[in-house]
Amino acid sequence: MLDLHVHLVGHNDREANRENIRAFLDQASRRGLKEIGFADHDYYWEQMNFPLIREVAKDYPHLNVRIGLEAEYRPNEEGRIKHLLEQFPFDFVIGSVHEINGWAFDIPEEEPKHWQKDPDELYSEYFEIVTRAANSGLFTTIGHFDLIKIFGVRPKTDILVLADQALMAVAKHGLVLEVNTNGRYKPVQEFYPDQRLREEILRRGIDFTLGSDAHSAEVVGRDIDEAIQLLRQIGVHSVIGFASLDKVSYSLE
Repeated sequence: MLDLHVHLVGHNDREANRENIRAFLDQASRRGLKEIGFADHDYYWEQMNFPLIREVAKDYPHLNVRIGLEAEYRPNEEGRIKHLLEQFPFDFVIGSVHEINGWAFDIPEEEPKHWQKDPDELYSEYFEIVTRAANSGLFTTIGHFDLIKIFGVRPKTDILVLADQALMAVAKHGLVLEVNTNGRYKPVQEFYPDQRLREEILRRGIDFTLGSDAHSAEVVGRDIDEAIQLLRQIGVHSVIGFASLDKVSYSLE
């Protein structure tokens, strides 16, 4: 189907060269994908080579190869992101929150702090920033919507209450939320977002996309078929790809 969240340069551990681009596209072909979207982290901007991706993609006419960006949303840094987005005609833009007031909360070394904090406050702070990201007008997509659960800390308050304002903002601006399969390989061991959120996202008429969050070629398309089955089970009939910031619908029938 599609994988609209892959990282060509990973965590800046490889070059954006022809060989590595082909490795990602070869794996996408083996997985039978129709669309693949490169979306490297914006803090590796200098290592990106968007024109080369376009060039190599010509050798894969069976694949819709899209170019995006995963931009780290921090309050009051909208201008920085806007400047980056003006540099290239992106197909899609993922807005993600990995920090709370300068705290990079999703790296393994930070797990103990999660268990020391009040879980409701932790989730509330996170979703407040996600809400601001959704309202910024900068993104087509919000990445790994409930990333804050990464280490398995759960709130006391209903997650649907804590995420309500963020979901309202996503719906208001017509943004897309991804089923990100990478959560299975984190301590929480489940996809983002969880089952109850997926059902609520559908109820609110918000569109889904799919992403493996692959930071290496061999992970491209990982568990995407299972994500599709989970969406089908709750009544989702299509998922969204992108071309030049416009939505492209792919039927799950």
